[in-house]
Amino acid sequence: MKKKQTLENLDQEFWNSKYENNLTGWDLGMVSPPIKGYVDQLEDKNLRILIPGAGNAYEAEYLIENGFKDITVIDIAPRLIQNLKKKFEGDSAIQLIHGDFFEHEGEYDLIIEQTFFCAIHPLLRPKYVEKMKTLLSEDGKLCGLLFNRKFEGGPPFEGNKQEYEELMKDDLHIKIIEKCYNSHPARKDTELWIQLQKY
Repeated sequence: MKKKQTLENLDQEFWNSKYENNLTGWDLGMVSPPIKGYVDQLEDKNLRILIPGAGNAYEAEYLIENGFKDITVIDIAPRLIQNLKKKFEGDSAIQLIHGDFFEHEGEYDLIIEQTFFCAIHPLLRPKYVEKMKTLLSEDGKLCGLLFNRKFEGGPPFEGNKQEYEELMKDDLHIKIIEKCYNSHPARKDTELWIQLQKY
């Protein structure tokens, strides 16, 4: 049985060891198709974009390839950020931050959710919603993917549409939360597409 992680165990060392030992089973090796589709219809290349817990940052790479100029990636794992600094060396379109999302300050027009929510301990989920609310600009959007399935142990941690709606409805306007039709084959029928905004 998979060991259940405590809030204290899911720290910088835990995530750093995943990258140092190449234990990244969640990595699709490419930009997630639903996020790619969403990016493809965005016209404003000057949007201030945040990707928390971005992993190998395929989404950030795709944004840069498509002319977006203001992307911030934050992750708690120093090894990952070191790797990304080599990958994006000299690219002024992206800012890479080694740090704790919950301590991050800024204002963003778009925050992309891709396997970050499911990686944090469920006890932190209300704090996640509150933090997103403070980071979004007046018309800012939180868009991306949440798992709609059970997991044994965690991370990733399980969740479902009803739980997410209950968690978010008081702090963020839920514009869309629906079953994803264009998921990567490895995640078929297990994802929800979300689009949330500030009230």
